[in-house]
Amino acid sequence: GDFLLRIEDTDQHRYVPGAEDYIIESLKWCGIKVDEGVTVGGEHAPYRQSERKPIYKKYAEELVAKGFAYYAFDTAEELEALRKELEAAKAKNTSYSAQVRMKMKNSLTLSKEDVEKKLAGNEPYVIRFKMPENEELKVHDIIREWVTVNTSTLDDKVLFKSDGMPTYHLANVVDDYLMKISHVIRGEEWLPSLPLHVMLYRAFGWEKDMPEFAHLPLLLKPDGKGKLSKRDGDRLGFPVFPLQWVDPKSGEISSGYRESGYFPQAFVNMLALLGWNPGTEQEVFSMKELEDIFSIEKVHKAGSRFDLEKAKWFNQQYLRMQDDEELARLFVPVLEEKGIQSPFDYVMKVCHVIKERVNFVKELWDNGYFFFQVPQNYDPATIKKRWKADSPSDLTELGKRLSTIADFNHEEIEKTVHLFLEEKQLGMGVVMNALRLALVGKGIGPDMVTMMVLLGKEEVLARIETAVSLIK
Repeated sequence: GDFLLRIEDTDQHRYVPGAEDYIIESLKWCGIKVDEGVTVGGEHAPYRQSERKPIYKKYAEELVAKGFAYYAFDTAEELEALRKELEAAKAKNTSYSAQVRMKMKNSLTLSKEDVEKKLAGNEPYVIRFKMPENEELKVHDIIREWVTVNTSTLDDKVLFKSDGMPTYHLANVVDDYLMKISHVIRGEEWLPSLPLHVMLYRAFGWEKDMPEFAHLPLLLKPDGKGKLSKRDGDRLGFPVFPLQWVDPKSGEISSGYRESGYFPQAFVNMLALLGWNPGTEQEVFSMKELEDIFSIEKVHKAGSRFDLEKAKWFNQQYLRMQDDEELARLFVPVLEEKGIQSPFDYVMKVCHVIKERVNFVKELWDNGYFFFQVPQNYDPATIKKRWKADSPSDLTELGKRLSTIADFNHEEIEKTVHLFLEEKQLGMGVVMNALRLALVGKGIGPDMVTMMVLLGKEEVLARIETAVSLIK
């Protein structure tokens, strides 16, 4: 299908400066190509709903003319008084509906002359949909199948507001029809609006062109209880937004997946499997594979629990897929921040050795800093556990043996170490654990011989000598 980017900015009270640019940048980062919309234009322009006001007014007035909608002139105070009256009467429906519309100030109760006078005098008004009474309405949702509702439980929703802007309901139905949208896919919190939207298609005579509807399950908190929110991310230490967002009013910063070190492919892959799976064991998909295999019929009805560890796992998979050159390119800025300049070929080799151990590029430093700097100190707990009375003499002797190797490669180092251990009748762990402490400063790191090859003979011998003199 084609992807249309339409900016739905009809609620000017909730307008946030910078939000549109943020949406565009987020889609670009995710690799989601816009076929038609605010960024590229197209035959259905304009694509900002705030720039389409005359279109919505025309269609709202068409509904009034056909008897499917009406002008309402009620003030905020009158609406509040109505709500309180209905609550006091313990009415089942406490909103502006078929049960109360004839008591209110609207074009159904006022004379034609009064209505024309109010409109000519620019008196504030809204246009409300005239919901039919006591009709069983059966609507279809691809995920939830058939939904039945009695129209008497529905209110006369506002379609056009006093500020000259449409509500979501009118704007989206009109735009979806004019832009030839085939599928409307949104969150399940919009399911209660579906009957109204179906009624609007009927009222306009567009039933044959009505799109298919699908209401996606909610994303749930990591503990599975309740809808996932930005506050959950702030509280539990994970991003909810794709990119970092700075609130233009408060200055509050919300973390983003991009800034947290996630690959965009991992982010998209993780999102795709929240509430949907292809019914196979496969979990890692390219965008092309997702396009080919996705089927909306396999979206779950139940909410999907967000799992931070799974999100990290996806990033790990994509990190491992990067070639050493690309990883090194991403790692170099981390090294430069720490004032470290190192040959690119060397950085590539380090990335190759430690990439299986990390989830994020920034963790390459935590797991491989010792390839770029001499140990600044030696971990007391590791000294206590791994540094024995004979360690200084054993390492000194091993150092002498290693110094005789002409070609300091994996095979020669391994052969020299094994021969030394056999001659001294020493266990591998006794010497190699002490050697790791000397080279790294802690009991961490990859395979010892691989590490020694990368560090090089001179650096290995220097670190052994330093450790022997400093560790007591």
